[in-house]
Amino acid sequence: MTDKPASYKPYTHPAGGWGAAAATAKVLMQESVLVKGSKALLSMNQPGGFKCPSCAYPDPKCKQTLEFCENGAKALAHEATKFRIEEDFFSKYSVSELQEKSDYWLEKQGRLTAPMRYDAATDHYVPVSWDDAFELIGKHLRELDSPHQAEFYTSGRTPNEAAFLYSVFVRQFGTNNFPDCSNMCHEPTSRGLPPAIGIGKGTVIIDDFEHTEAIFIIGQNPGTNSPRMMADLVEARKRDVPIISINPMPERALIKFTSPQDVIQMATFGTDKISSEFVHVKIGGDLAILKGMMKVLFERDDKEGNIIDWAFVKEHTAGIDDVRRELDTISWADIEKHSGITEEQIRRIANVYIQSNATMICYGMGLTQHQLGSQLLQQVSNLLLLKGNYGKPGAGIVPIRGHSNVQGDRTVGIDEKPSQAYLDQLGKVFDFEPPRDAGHHTIESVEAMVKGEAKVFIGMGGNFIRAVPDTHVAYAAMANVGLSVGIATKLNRGHVVHGKEALILPVIARSERIETSKGEQFVTIEDAMSNVTPSKGVLEPASSHLKPETEIVCRMAMAALPDSKIPWASYIEDYNLIRDRIADVYPDIYANFSEKIKDPKGFHLYNGPRERVWHTPNGKANFLVLEGLDVNTPIDDAEMLRLSTIRSHDQFNTTIYSNNDRYRGVHNDRMVVFMNNEDMNERGLVTGDKIALETMSTDTTERKVAALTVLEYPMPRGSIAGYYPELNPLLPLDYYDRTSGTPAAKSIPVKTLKEAV
Repeated sequence: MTDKPASYKPYTHPAGGWGAAAATAKVLMQESVLVKGSKALLSMNQPGGFKCPSCAYPDPKCKQTLEFCENGAKALAHEATKFRIEEDFFSKYSVSELQEKSDYWLEKQGRLTAPMRYDAATDHYVPVSWDDAFELIGKHLRELDSPHQAEFYTSGRTPNEAAFLYSVFVRQFGTNNFPDCSNMCHEPTSRGLPPAIGIGKGTVIIDDFEHTEAIFIIGQNPGTNSPRMMADLVEARKRDVPIISINPMPERALIKFTSPQDVIQMATFGTDKISSEFVHVKIGGDLAILKGMMKVLFERDDKEGNIIDWAFVKEHTAGIDDVRRELDTISWADIEKHSGITEEQIRRIANVYIQSNATMICYGMGLTQHQLGSQLLQQVSNLLLLKGNYGKPGAGIVPIRGHSNVQGDRTVGIDEKPSQAYLDQLGKVFDFEPPRDAGHHTIESVEAMVKGEAKVFIGMGGNFIRAVPDTHVAYAAMANVGLSVGIATKLNRGHVVHGKEALILPVIARSERIETSKGEQFVTIEDAMSNVTPSKGVLEPASSHLKPETEIVCRMAMAALPDSKIPWASYIEDYNLIRDRIADVYPDIYANFSEKIKDPKGFHLYNGPRERVWHTPNGKANFLVLEGLDVNTPIDDAEMLRLSTIRSHDQFNTTIYSNNDRYRGVHNDRMVVFMNNEDMNERGLVTGDKIALETMSTDTTERKVAALTVLEYPMPRGSIAGYYPELNPLLPLDYYDRTSGTPAAKSIPVKTLKEAV
């Protein structure tokens, strides 16, 4: 991995196409799995095969021979890699030396192959038997003064079976401390939507793309974060469905796209224009656009009539008058100021919405990661309610989630604020009294570490310490923990920033076979549109010493709860027994789970709003008021810029596949910031200058990231962007949405400091 010089050159080709095909072949060759990986890709997202370990986008109604995207291929290649981390690796490198390595370097070392224990005397990881590892975990948990001194993190890659047992184990242990990756991305969906529509999920299925008459994509970059969605957008555009993209950054895939699976288009170098209109909103300006659109609907309904679906509103909703009164207090001048968009353009896209009889509004973390992210999503719902865009073909709210089972984990119990009805049923099925108090979300778990209250941290997948805000504070906090446990396939930052004692427990990957005494097992995954499908690996495990996540959960439970009457050992061998218990705990949505999952296509979970059934206290869909136009704390300072942390095209969450970002024209560098030309001129900056960013916060902590290269980019005035997780040190721990606990990583107030040459 020789360092190459950084280069910056605008990408002018369409997204997808030959660039994606070449990148797929390249990554398979780099990981030395061209043949093995290619064969495995034929089974990915196919009946009888395994689900992509990357994004949560659902499978199409009609299967193709190749049902994967470039980034799914990267995820598989890095999982199926020939490279291995053996015992001699940890003999060669001390933990202190590993801490100095980049995230990319750690990722490239290959698959973990055996359990390891941190030896403080030598500062090296050393081999440990599985039995001794579980005994160490059990010892630490049993010796806690309170079960609330332990934090149990879950990554969205954890399948339903392991996540369900994890939730049972932790609650029998006595706590609801479930920080999970949803807390850092789409938790506003889970917390903000239930008061509005009675469910914390999207309300569409993949078939709705065939019936929709308009699509709005807000704060989402599908070409990088969910490339398989592009096929549905292409088909919609072929039907002349308008697609309105609202985002601070123009993203290549929403401008021009070539489908790598379209033989004719590939052969002729054809392209599809995706967005019919691009709305270049300022960071944090989406609320103003939504309110502007709603003002237009009310205004035109007053003049023309039949704009608002009053039959739907009167039968199914409550609260519209309060929303109308608040909108009447908002001026167009303030809407333009906050959004950076003209009244004329907002009226134009509002007309697109009005003309459509069935509209889907898709969104990503560009909406969720604000201080009022949960309430912002409620305004998206308000807009949909005005036209009755729930419970009819082609219409609904569409959160585009990231991790492939992040939604499923929440459905089967990974929730720090569980309902009392769920706890009652759990206790009835497993014959114990679950804890009733709310537990910790991600931010609260770090705060507990800072205070020295958290003594054990167990990470079921993921890269917790690299993903959370306030990097330096979080790193120091993790050092306060008595034991940290990383359950993973690859080495990451969470293994080298650890507690006083630490374990690395390697797991069988999604693409690999699981064999038990009862034969080959499969797991299940819930995608972003509530489809539950089976996933069965096709590759041999990377090492004979790996264990499935389900077995690791059961063995931890057996070690920590020696008197438990739950038959953990049986669940290790037969995953159908786990699914039977899931059905017992969730009879309304998972009844006959073991039978229904025999269909290779899986099944769809019940979703009330699709039937215009609202599981809210008043039995209605609710219009909810959010006062004003700010979704983050205003800062009156001319120096202030709003920073959005973003992912590159060669990245999945904290996993760095390379230091390139092809569609934005960045190569061999991640320490860059994207700036508006006028903002640069005001600060005396030109492309290539080195700057530091400093957070403008109210506390006394200095938060600064230096040695950043400035790149001129079509950003709105006052908006700036740079890569996650490198810029996480700028995000204060307490800068988050109080409803969901989600960090406001899409709107960090910063100022630039020019560095000396």
